[in-house]
Amino acid sequence: MKNGELRLKSGSKAMRLVNLFYNPYQPTIDDYYEPWNYDYETLTNSPSKQYQPVARPKSSITGEWMELSWGPNWEDDLAGAHVTGLRDPNVVKMEQSIQAEFENVFMMYLPRICEHCLNPSCVSSCPSDAMYKRDEDGIVLVDQNACRAWRYCVTSCPYKKVYFNWQTNKAEKCTLCFPRIEAGMPTICSETCVGRIRYIGVILYDADKVKEAASVEDEKQLYHAQLDIFLDPNDPAVAAAAKEAGIPDEWITAAQRSPIYKMIVDWKIALPLHPEYRTLPMVWYIPPLSPIINTIEGKGSSASANDIFPAIDNMRIPIEYLANLLTAGDTAHIRTTLKKMAAMRSYMRAKQTNKQPDIRLIESLGLSREDIEEMYRLLAIAKYEDRFVIPASHREEVADLYAEQGSCGLAFAGGPGACGTL
Repeated sequence: MKNGELRLKSGSKAMRLVNLFYNPYQPTIDDYYEPWNYDYETLTNSPSKQYQPVARPKSSITGEWMELSWGPNWEDDLAGAHVTGLRDPNVVKMEQSIQAEFENVFMMYLPRICEHCLNPSCVSSCPSDAMYKRDEDGIVLVDQNACRAWRYCVTSCPYKKVYFNWQTNKAEKCTLCFPRIEAGMPTICSETCVGRIRYIGVILYDADKVKEAASVEDEKQLYHAQLDIFLDPNDPAVAAAAKEAGIPDEWITAAQRSPIYKMIVDWKIALPLHPEYRTLPMVWYIPPLSPIINTIEGKGSSASANDIFPAIDNMRIPIEYLANLLTAGDTAHIRTTLKKMAAMRSYMRAKQTNKQPDIRLIESLGLSREDIEEMYRLLAIAKYEDRFVIPASHREEVADLYAEQGSCGLAFAGGPGACGTL
């Protein structure tokens, strides 16, 4: 926000035009680390000798030998968190006392793909209009034929989910497996997820309110402003308006059955990643709860279920850290979300052990017994058709998809679907 108006941090249109042939804000090799290969031929061609041969690392860029001190993904599983963890922007925003305890934190994974935002900065910044958001399903894609390698999409995406292919000189990104979505099938990452943590569904929203929601002054209100955009598909007036606008009946039905709508709007347990970026992201996350449950159900624990809520404020993953990730620093809503998850676990545990659940606990969070049991079914034991409610595409109204089956995808010179193009 600048002077009450939305502005890209990469600069105005005039500034981007001035720097069109030299974008000064591109990632450098230091951001990705210099790639290397190992000299395996030394191992495979080595004659018998007294000492074991060594495959030394060699730069893939210069061909020179390297002395490795760091590399990509070296922080995995907390391996290098003591070195880089305190430089995490989400940690920098935390209080110093919490930072000191951060090295003892419970590890969490945060799988990230393109957010397919409602207000995508990559689309706004592209001088060639190669980046676009599809009207029919909201997927953000790159027109490979229109891309001219200006790379402002790489600069402007705050989630850094647009990449530049130096072989084809084109921008590339997650496509949300749109051919599968068009066929009513989930994305590959969702379908193959062993932990079954991914869900896909339809959400109806008021496109006319996107700019207003993204322009809210208070960053902590951006999450609530985005919630106000979403429309209730079970409202007869909304369903009638959607049908009048040309949305097919099966899409409206899918929106009414959407697992995403339940998590985001009905129960308010799913949250957007970095709403302060003002792009209105559409990949949402349920914050982790495991560290709390371990204090209650852990071996030798003497805590009772009534201690759940106090434990939330003493969890090993700091509330402030999760708030900086998912609610622009609003700890109150993170705390409420975790309380709902803890209450669900407590309720279902009491039910499974033939004890009387504390109904007052869940009612204090604005939930009912039916809400808790439906949450449990969807989050713990959901079947395939419950996790993925995806209607088939209706693009036959503007294109003959049947005739296009088997045609070349990304059919530009050197592209992965070039069909023999050199």
